[in-house]
Amino acid sequence: MEEIVLKELASALAIGLGAIGPGIGIGLIGAKAVEALGRNPEAAPKIQTGMILGIAFTEAIAIYALVMSILIKFI
Repeated sequence: MEEIVLKELASALAIGLGAIGPGIGIGLIGAKAVEALGRNPEAAPKIQTGMILGIAFTEAIAIYALVMSILIKFI
């Protein structure tokens, strides 16, 4: 019984703590992109490309945390 409770807690902590970093990272990426667009609107395509690439890499960390959480829960 205790093992099940510990697995649930570990699973919740894995996704909970694993989503904090990417959430903050995506927020900072978006904020800096909007700031850069405000300073130099002509560079919008370059800024947008870099922003989307950064968001994709940051989101991959959250997906990794989700996979680890699911593995902890079911294995």
